[in-house]
Amino acid sequence: MPNDASLTTPEHIDETIAAIARLHAEHEGAATGHQRFLNRASALISRPWFITALTIFVAVWIGLNLALEAAGRPVIDPPPFQWLQGAVSLFALYLVVLIVGAQQHDDRLTHNRDMLNLELAILSEQKTAKVIQLLEEFRRDMPNVHDRVDSQADAMAQPSDPQSVLEALKGAGAASTRSV
Repeated sequence: MPNDASLTTPEHIDETIAAIARLHAEHEGAATGHQRFLNRASALISRPWFITALTIFVAVWIGLNLALEAAGRPVIDPPPFQWLQGAVSLFALYLVVLIVGAQQHDDRLTHNRDMLNLELAILSEQKTAKVIQLLEEFRRDMPNVHDRVDSQADAMAQPSDPQSVLEALKGAGAASTRSV
């Protein structure tokens, strides 16, 4: 069994994990009672046993009605099982509303994650540009390194402007839709 020292993670990893846990906790904490109900119900119906129970219910309903009909007894829902069809249609309607509601809640979390990823990507790009600037400055200041112009490094040393990148992407998207 590994010792406790091998299970420790660097502080920046722990901070990242804590930030992600906070994001999830805030998301769940912001859920209304109605939303929590939708999430629990959605989790319940997504289990494999639920489809099995539903199939058994439908089979028993049909079997019971056919058996009653064969025995000459009063039938609850004679073929073509209109009550069953109505119940299934109503259940399907509720199921759609349930799934859409739960999905909207999950979409908000996904949106927050996307924004976090975007922010981290922009910060990483800015940090990388700064590292390139410092390396180029260090290279120019070293007396034993031949000074040369590296236009690619100079270009990469400039942090991107997120707004201009967005406009370029929109322009590229518009151009690609025109060519289709």
